[in-house]
Amino acid sequence: MRNPTTGILLKLGSVFLFTVMGAILKATAPVVPTGEQVFFRSFFGIPVILAWLALKGELASGLRAANPLAHAYRGIVGTISMGCGFAGLGLLPFPEATALNYAMPLMTVIFAAMFLDERVGLFRLSMVALGFAGVLVILSQRLSVGVGEASPEETLGAMLTLSGAAFGALTQIFISRMVLTEKTSAVVFWFLVTASLLSLVTLPFGWVVPDAGTSGLLILAGLFGGLAQIMLTSSYRFADASLVAPFDYASMLMAIAVGWFVFNEPTSTRMLAGAAVIIAAGVAIILRERRLGIRRGQRAGTPR
Repeated sequence: MRNPTTGILLKLGSVFLFTVMGAILKATAPVVPTGEQVFFRSFFGIPVILAWLALKGELASGLRAANPLAHAYRGIVGTISMGCGFAGLGLLPFPEATALNYAMPLMTVIFAAMFLDERVGLFRLSMVALGFAGVLVILSQRLSVGVGEASPEETLGAMLTLSGAAFGALTQIFISRMVLTEKTSAVVFWFLVTASLLSLVTLPFGWVVPDAGTSGLLILAGLFGGLAQIMLTSSYRFADASLVAPFDYASMLMAIAVGWFVFNEPTSTRMLAGAAVIIAAGVAIILRERRLGIRRGQRAGTPR
């Protein structure tokens, strides 16, 4: 049953939980290696997905994989994206890492044209270019090491975050093909399984035994991530993707609040300006696609 208000609330709930998850990972980054964070985020998200499917009575059918190799490829690329993103999060101010991640949908547009032969018109290309201009505005304070605010750690963090966004965009390309034959629940579940296993490869590189408080936070990160994924998926059952997608950018306001009140990270005018440009470009693409979708529906005589 379509209910746009419910869809929007679910989307905002998922954004909130993902933001809290990110804050937990940033808080634990000084004492917990990135690979270990990936393990906790992935492994403890699995029970949430299983419980959700069990409640829906879809435990068996929801986990069936029609193309195991596709799940493996998606898992590898997605795990690299997650690892890069978590590592960058530990090195950058929280709002800045959040803003740079907005480059992912812009890269997805480019990769869709490259790998899926999707037609990308002049408007979308110009908005992608505008979005990347915003990325450069944010990066400008990180690409001159030793000058002003730049530091080697933050420069590395910016590069890792953008790398995570790039691999995340590639992941979206994999998913866009997989959903033609795979259930969404199977895509999410097998990714979490793959990421949990791949994260164990980093065991020799210095995993630690966290104290009880840190362990609790990491487990919460996994649980919140799993629940956020369910809410995100469910939001598209109640409302059109073009309606709920712009609410992704509410994470910027949440990230600024978390950065200020939790991590004592002031937000620079340059970062805010760059984020505003990226968000404007992203929203323009979404609204344009929504208008075109409505027109196509009207031409086809499809009721909306």
